[in-house]
Order: sequence, then C-alpha cells, then structure tokens
Amino acid sequence: MTGPLVLGIESSCDETSAALLGRDRELLGHVILSQDLHRVYGGVVPELAARAHLDVIDDVVDEVMRQAGLPLGRVEGIGVTAGPGLIGPLLVGVCWAKALGFALGKPLVGVHHMEAHLFAPSLEDPEAVPPFVGLLVSGGHTLLLHAVEWGRYRLLGQTRDDAAGEAFDKVAKLLGLPYPGGPRVEALAGEGEPRRYVFPRPMLRSDQNPEDADYFDFSFSGLKTAVVQEVEAVRTRGALESEKASLARAFQDAVVDVLVSKTLRAVEVTGCRRVLLGGGVSANGALKSEMARRLGPDGRLFHASPRLSLDNGAMVARAAAFRLGVGEVATPELTAEATMPFPGLTTSGGEWPVSRER
Repeated sequence: MTGPLVLGIESSCDETSAALLGRDRELLGHVILSQDLHRVYGGVVPELAARAHLDVIDDVVDEVMRQAGLPLGRVEGIGVTAGPGLIGPLLVGVCWAKALGFALGKPLVGVHHMEAHLFAPSLEDPEAVPPFVGLLVSGGHTLLLHAVEWGRYRLLGQTRDDAAGEAFDKVAKLLGLPYPGGPRVEALAGEGEPRRYVFPRPMLRSDQNPEDADYFDFSFSGLKTAVVQEVEAVRTRGALESEKASLARAFQDAVVDVLVSKTLRAVEVTGCRRVLLGGGVSANGALKSEMARRLGPDGRLFHASPRLSLDNGAMVARAAAFRLGVGEVATPELTAEATMPFPGLTTSGGEWPVSRER
C-alpha cells in the first residue's frame, strides 16, 4: 500500500515532535524533543509547555526534513494532534500546521491523540492491525476497546477517575521520585521484594460478569489512597527509605494485575486473542511481560518500541495517513479540543462481533 508523504505534528503535552512518513509507510525523518524544564515543578506546567513548543517547533520540523533529505514543499499531507491534551500546547501545533497547510496548499487533518497511539505499533510491525483488543494507557487516559477495523472501535471500559499513568506519577511523587514518575517507579519496583506489601485491585472481583457496569472499567484513585496510607504508616516507623522499593513493587503489581485482568476479560468476551498496547504506560516492561504470559502462546501481543510508545509525531503521521486515505480533510475551522471525542468509537450494545483472526 502506498500513500502521500505525510508530515505529523505532535504537541499535546510536553513533547514537541514531528515525523515524515513515506509513501510505503516508512519513517523518513523523526524528531522528539522533550521539555525537561517541568522536572523542576514535579509535573507539566501548561503555559510553560506551550511557550516551549512555540520556541522549537520550526527547528524540529526543519530537522525532520533534513533527515529526509527533502524540502518542506514536498510534503503532500499534514496531520496534527488536535486533541485531547493541554489546550495551550495543542493550539501551538494546530495553528502551526494550519499555517503550513495554507502556505503549501496541502490537505490537513486533525488527529485524535489516543487513536494515534493505536497506530504506533503498526509502524514497526505490519501485523499490528485490526482486529484486536486495544488497551490504551497513558498519563491522561485508560481505555479498553475492541477494534474491528481501523476507524471502527467499540468502547469496552475506561477509567472512572485517575488514569494509570497519572497514578504512577502521583505515587512517584509520594515516594520522592522525580518527574516523569512512571519510569522511575518501574526501575525502583525492580529492586522491591514481591508480596511484601499487597495493595487492593480496584473494580476487580471474581463475582463480576460482562453485564455489570464495572466489568471492564478501571479506577485507580482508591489504590492511590491505599498507597498514601501505607507510605505514611511506613514513614511513621522510620522505615520509608528501606521500604520504598517494595512499596513501588506492590503498587506496580496492583496496576498491572488490574490492567491485564480487564484486558483478558475483553479477550474472552470478544473471542479476539490479538491484543495491542498503546500509550506511554505501554512501555512498562512488567505490563508487557505479564500481558504476554497470561495471553499465552495462542495469543498475539502487539506494542511499539519505547520511543514510539511515548508521545511522538510518527504515530500522528500514521493516523493522519489513514484519515487522509479515507478522504478526511480538515476545514479552516479546525481548532484544538482538550476533550476531543474519539473518532469511530461507539458504546452500542448488542451481540459481540466474532473477530476473524489473522
């Protein structure tokens, strides 16, 4: 399959990224520039993030085109993350992409950030295509869906409060670890003693069934509270430093157990044993390992490399190539949406479709 040369722009949070996708879906150039300034504040400061995007977006795109060995005028289509995300950073990317599209006279499409994460594994594995059960886990979202085909998704479950990535960041801060917290918690958990502490598995009970409203849904606020209470108890007895690793291990084990168990429920109900992980938390090694183990040899697990699991322009370009390929082109009224609806996502009931395994 061939398509146009698509430039993807990502600026939904604290990574300024761009990528040029070739006609055969190969990456001709790709740059991800992370904003380390937020570590000083222990989290992303939206106004500072927007200003940083504005400062570097020209240089990031210039470097992508230099890597590709092509002038900017050769771009044939443009995709930009239009939401969801932080409104200030999103507006920088959207306005920049709209100006470029107007100047070049090229088609532009607004991309949904989480749908782009679904496309990321396909950049490295041509088999990472629907049908699959998709688990999207990031700092702002936790979604479980069944992808029948690209652009057609059935929502199975989602978080009712904190996202998985947000919980990692909050626990990291609680343990005195720097931002971003996810990788730090994972590294510390690797040094912890298994089962020294055991935290609750929210919304995961053996008496649930697929008709229950919480069968596929997630909740991490109660888990966070349990960690807070245990950390305070350990600190009171003066043992926090020596127990940090085991606390991190117990927290990560709880999150992974919930994510994997809910996904395996979706596998059982849909009959689809192809699972795709997307979003920043999908880079977590314990999650990937446990998902593969419990999915078993008769299942198939897809996930992107760590670089493409995080926010990046390559996944935006790939999602844009699909959207442009089905004739979608943004109007001049395109703007950023902090809570942009997921395209093609339905919550309709009825019979579960039988997935045709590849």
